[in-house]
Amino acid sequence: MSATRMMILGVVQWMQPVHGYDVRRELLSWSADKWANVQPGSIYHALRKLAEEELLREVKTEQVGARPARTTYEITDKGVAEFDSLLRGTWWNISAAPDPFLAGFSFLPALPREEAVAALRNRAVQLEAGNQQLRAAIDADWAKNKPVYVTWMWELTMARSEAEIAWCRRIADLVESGVEMVKFD
Repeated sequence: MSATRMMILGVVQWMQPVHGYDVRRELLSWSADKWANVQPGSIYHALRKLAEEELLREVKTEQVGARPARTTYEITDKGVAEFDSLLRGTWWNISAAPDPFLAGFSFLPALPREEAVAALRNRAVQLEAGNQQLRAAIDADWAKNKPVYVTWMWELTMARSEAEIAWCRRIADLVESGVEMVKFD
């Protein structure tokens, strides 16, 4: 399931009629590029593809001055059905996003013990910094103009990060204490 596909259909349904630029701006204001992997450069392509699949309808295209042409979209009945299906799939099914860290962690013994400890502690620091950024965003006036559930999503992200921070510290302490691991030669 493509989160980008679902999110674009949902934003168009919510804001329609809407220009692609406004869809992009809204998704980026939610930081969807970070937590849903919605890449800003893929949004316009996805809008065109969804229109080709008749999930969206191009309402009009207009050009003002020397600016690029802007197409306005609406969702079709077929698009509403697709959005509903994708949405319910995300709510009723658990799917773990691939995390490249897990692939690297599976080769923990390939790193010198001191480097593994430093990397785990550094990961905890980076996660803490991310949580501080989210906390600042939640506390900012900007967040007051967003639906409350955007804040709830960020709170979930922070709670997951807090669990990983504690895990990183615990594993760093274990590795540092000399816990026996398989050696890579």
